[in-house]
Amino acid sequence: MWAHTKASQDKITPQKALEFLKEGNLRFVNNLKTDRNLLKQVNQTSEGQFPFATILSCIDSRTSAELIFDQGLGDIFSIRIAGNVLNEDILGSMEYACNIAKSKIIVVLGHTNCGAIISACNNVEVGHLSFLLRKIRPAIEREVTIIKERNGNNANFVNNVCINNVNQSIKQIREQSIILKDMENSGDILIIGGLYRVETGVVDFF
Repeated sequence: MWAHTKASQDKITPQKALEFLKEGNLRFVNNLKTDRNLLKQVNQTSEGQFPFATILSCIDSRTSAELIFDQGLGDIFSIRIAGNVLNEDILGSMEYACNIAKSKIIVVLGHTNCGAIISACNNVEVGHLSFLLRKIRPAIEREVTIIKERNGNNANFVNNVCINNVNQSIKQIREQSIILKDMENSGDILIIGGLYRVETGVVDFF
């Protein structure tokens, strides 16, 4: 499998980029990893990179985007932070990825059994982590379907908050970055959410 070039990247539409990710996740789930010469890809990307996707995911050790989407060197920009929350530096990275490097899709990827979400649901306060967890609070407050056991011990509550948190990050991207919003409106990029299920390896897009 060759690394992407400018020519191949230019031919990828946002919808095709999504299809590549879906196909890659299907290979991952079925243990059908693409045969890649990674050293060859090192050489091919040594003078430039042309990733087709940008993925904001959690730092969780089970959610490496390159692995769960079966992608190689030079294929995706991978942005990782606990709870896949958003800040100015991440927005700037996304703007670079899409506006400068011509990535075609942004995926905000949450996951089940997320430690950051669980900690936020349990009102954990510890060091600098407290500032990060506060970014998740609005997603907790928007979960109104579950009345009892609104804490990190309730898996359904945690997963609902996780989905809210993904949608919250997407909303913030559109509200806080005129560049990315305009690119999405013009059809140059797609901004989409997803949930990685740590129990099965499957990514559900929404």
